[in-house]
Amino acid sequence: MPDDTSQNDISGGHLVAKALKAEGVEVIYTLCGGHIIDIYDGCVDEGIDVVDVRHEQVAAHAADGYARVTGKPGCAVVTAGPGTTDAVTGVANAFRAESPMLLIGGQGAHTQHKMGSLQDLPHVDMMTPITKFAATVPDTARAADMVSMAFRECYHGAPGPSFLEIPRDVLDAKVPADKARVPKAGHYRASTRSAGDPEAVEKLADLLVHAEKPAILLGSQVWTTRGTEAAIELVRTLNVPAYMNGAGRGTLPPGDPHHFQLSRRYAFSNADLIVIVGTPFDFRMGYGKRLSPDATVVQIDLDYRTVGKNRDIDLGIVGDAGLILKSVTEAASGRVNGGASRRKEWIDELRAAEQTAVEKRLPHLKSDASPIHPYRLVSEINDFLTEDSLYIGDGGDIVTFSGQVVQPKSPGHWMDPGPLGTLGVGIPFVLAAKQARPDKEVVALFGDGAFSLTGWDFETLVRYDLPFVGIVGNNSSMNQIRYGQQAKYGKERERVGNTLGDVPYDRFAQMLGGHGEEVRDPADIGPALRRARESGKPSLINVWVDPDAYAPGTMNQTMYK
Repeated sequence: MPDDTSQNDISGGHLVAKALKAEGVEVIYTLCGGHIIDIYDGCVDEGIDVVDVRHEQVAAHAADGYARVTGKPGCAVVTAGPGTTDAVTGVANAFRAESPMLLIGGQGAHTQHKMGSLQDLPHVDMMTPITKFAATVPDTARAADMVSMAFRECYHGAPGPSFLEIPRDVLDAKVPADKARVPKAGHYRASTRSAGDPEAVEKLADLLVHAEKPAILLGSQVWTTRGTEAAIELVRTLNVPAYMNGAGRGTLPPGDPHHFQLSRRYAFSNADLIVIVGTPFDFRMGYGKRLSPDATVVQIDLDYRTVGKNRDIDLGIVGDAGLILKSVTEAASGRVNGGASRRKEWIDELRAAEQTAVEKRLPHLKSDASPIHPYRLVSEINDFLTEDSLYIGDGGDIVTFSGQVVQPKSPGHWMDPGPLGTLGVGIPFVLAAKQARPDKEVVALFGDGAFSLTGWDFETLVRYDLPFVGIVGNNSSMNQIRYGQQAKYGKERERVGNTLGDVPYDRFAQMLGGHGEEVRDPADIGPALRRARESGKPSLINVWVDPDAYAPGTMNQTMYK
């Protein structure tokens, strides 16, 4: 470390690193730039790992992924101008997915303000609409204080990203240590866990006890709040069928009598009570229109603004999903049997609907056709997963197929981009997941179009020796869009702007030092998956799938209606 002018002086970059350390940040994801290197120097002193990637979008997605896996905030550090704009997509994805992360961007020196310095852009103005907090650090002595301020805002209501722009002279300058506020770990953020309005909790308990046909949707906030045990206790104690989406997948293990997946539309059309936990009434929910108009609808969410948005509800509770569900179960104590025992017929009805849906897909799930049917591929992946397999989906049509078949076996073992529908999250999520949980096997399914966006950071996984099992469902197309064009303009114009080359991604993996295999016969999928697992390397299995098979979810997209 360079000599200080005084042993008691500290630079802006080192103050940032101290604030990151106080927040519990163990790694920053970055692509280097001259504006930000003093943060690196501070991270070395604080014992924070500096992971360098090949594109700033990857750095931002990795910070998002790290937050999802660990429950702690993620952090990405990028340079000014194009470094920051490259990271915009990752920040926007975290914003829609309610993921707490901090992006730090460089900026030209204050002394060159508005003079046209290298990579000067109005970063704060650009980031404000897609963050919970965006600001410039005005002075070196404020650097650590503003980092803590940004993190605090990440957890206001539903979690989300913050952005800090730090001018180069602010980072490089030194100030007396006693002039800078460095918040102490655990001393500058209050608990954000709210158990909700007690009267509303009592009302929900009463509704559940008396409902004949209840159903509950456990969304991403069940995992965000680490409310898994409370959710399990409620559905089992009150005998309520549960559906899961987003990061809520895996709350109940496959085979649990209350675990349902394929009968959701039937349940929501016939239930008399529907409880929506941590999921907005957005496009995934048909903006609330897919819920029976005759059902009593209850919504639980961390964000007041989400409750009752797009659809009227009968009861809304704002707060921590885990605490609220725990309180509801306790409030129903002593009244459980009368309600729970009446629901066997309803559970059986839904199980029958579930079985009908499975049998409808069974020929495709077991298909020996070549090209390989996507249902066969995702069925093989589902069979391959263990309780320790963390599954990541990155793609359009192929991941839509997987959403109907792949069932994570443990909580927090499903990752997808979230409601922004961002392609390219796969490799950065793998990077974050393997660093955060090296004990976990990571299995990632990519569409060939999605992999292309950030695939060069496969080399980063090789460089850091982070093995994972990767599968590319390759149909040489952006098939989700192709279907819409076919439906709207006819087959003669279905191939405009959506057709990709026949890329051998297995050879791409081999070129970068990983394990790669090509699969054209469905019988070879399982053995190839096992060889990838045993290779101990980052891997890509290039599976050629039928380009003319479309997922039901693709064909039912509202944008094509």
